[in-house]
Formats: sequence, C-alpha cells, structure tokens
Amino acid sequence: MTQLLFYENAVPVSSERHKSISVKTGANYKFAEKVNSVPLTAIEFGQASVEYPIVFSGNDEAVMPCAILGATATKNLFVQDDGTWGGKYVPAFVRRYPFVFAQDKSANNLILHIDESYDGCNKEGRGERLFDLDGSQTQYLKNVLAFLQDYQQRFNRTQIFCKRLVDLGLLRPMEAQFNLPTGQRQSLSGFQTVDREKLKALSDEDLGNMMRTDELECIYLHLSSLRHFGSIAERFSMDGDDGSETQVGSETDTVVEDAEVVSEEAGGVEDKKASAKSNGSEKKSAKSDA
Repeated sequence: MTQLLFYENAVPVSSERHKSISVKTGANYKFAEKVNSVPLTAIEFGQASVEYPIVFSGNDEAVMPCAILGATATKNLFVQDDGTWGGKYVPAFVRRYPFVFAQDKSANNLILHIDESYDGCNKEGRGERLFDLDGSQTQYLKNVLAFLQDYQQRFNRTQIFCKRLVDLGLLRPMEAQFNLPTGQRQSLSGFQTVDREKLKALSDEDLGNMMRTDELECIYLHLSSLRHFGSIAERFSMDGDDGSETQVGSETDTVVEDAEVVSEEAGGVEDKKASAKSNGSEKKSAKSDA
C-alpha cells in the first residue's frame, strides 16, 4: 500500500488483530504538523476557500485539488504547538486519519486500514473501541466505514471534475513569490491554477455543462481562494521558519508578482525535494476485513 503523507504503518482492520484496540481522535493534530498541503474534494471548496489557498497538484494523468497549509515542505502552519488546529475548517483528508481505504490484491475492493503508529491507537480503553467483545463491529467502526465510503465517492467525483479541467486545457503551471516582513523572499511553486482567459474562451456549451454540474462554482471558489496566500505569508513570518524556495509538484514556467503575494492567481507549497501527494484509490466497493 502506498503511504499517504502522515500515514506510516497502515494495516487492514480486522477483528482478530484489533479486537482489543480503542482509538482516541479529535483534539490533537500533531500527526499532520509536517505536511504543507493536503488533498481536497470538490464539495469542500465552499468551506476550505474561506481560509486556505486551493490549488491543483499533479500532472495530466492525475490532478487533485490541494489546500495549502504551509510555505515549506515540513511545516503545517495550521497545527498549533499544543496540537490543536489553528483554522476553522479541518479538511476531510485530515479528519479521516488514522483510517484510510486501500485496494485489495484484486484491485476490485477497498479495504479499511488503520495507521497503527498513531498515538491515539491504544489498548487502555481510551476513545472508541473498533469491535465488541464478540468481535462484531461497533457503531463507531460502522460510522468510520460510512464516512470513508462517502469520502471515496466525493473523491471519485472530484477526479471527474479535475479530468474535465485537464481535457479543456484550463490548468496552467504557476509560481508565487512574496516578501516577508523580515525582508526574506519566499517562492512557492509546482502547482497549477485555472487560467482565467482560457475559462473565458470556453464555448457556451462547455460553460453550461460546468454550471449545471456545479463545476463552474468550484472554479470560482478556487480562484477566489488564492488571495489567502497573503495569510499564509503572515503565518509563515510569525512562525519564524526559514525561507526557502518551495513547491507542490511539477516544475512551473510562469512567475507572477504582487506587492505581498506574487499573484492573486498563484500559490504553491513544498520544498523541491518533496512533493504533495494525494490518495489515488477509486474502486467499486468498500468494506472492513473484520
């Protein structure tokens, strides 16, 4: 199974292995303190765009929206020192942790996994049990399965949206640069944004189709969210981290500048040594191995 961002030791959930395991989640997000971006589903754009820059990471074969959380590869500016989340909206990718779906060997089913390295997993009864004494799934585990099934459906729908953006040629590589109050200059690159001019040039038929599927609304929420690179710069300067060139994914070919954030149409995140990753699973059914 491909490891995803903060997942370190994800194994299939089973009554045999996890009958005595409890899981305590909620208040502590320390597990996400070293990621600077996480995937988003399209339905999250409304809430996420209020406080995070939303960009697109990946290539022509696999593009996924991402919420930008930091300006260097190993620092999430929204995780506080005490582990609490410093934003109003916590992305679903973060909320689902320590659980995740992964394909079985046949690639036809999705199997529920849990990251056993998560310090909220315990045998002391802290939090919620996964199985009853007789090995049956608890209501908590059933709720987890329902949440991830819903997440997977939204993920699949988001991939359709992203494929349309690629097929219509609406995405372009961008880079953002801004000056910190300390005088440092920070570069953010390796991501894509929607090209406004190409969007305006679309046919009435394509625009109509995207309007009816709410994809046009998602595009405008994405474009509006890019103004939040200013707040990322503020958080970065207050955090006291060292400035360096960072990126989200592929190399960029465009540089735009603005007084504070290089562009209201640009953003990005991550050191060139690292890249933002997204969950690539999208198969037919989902179940626990219990």
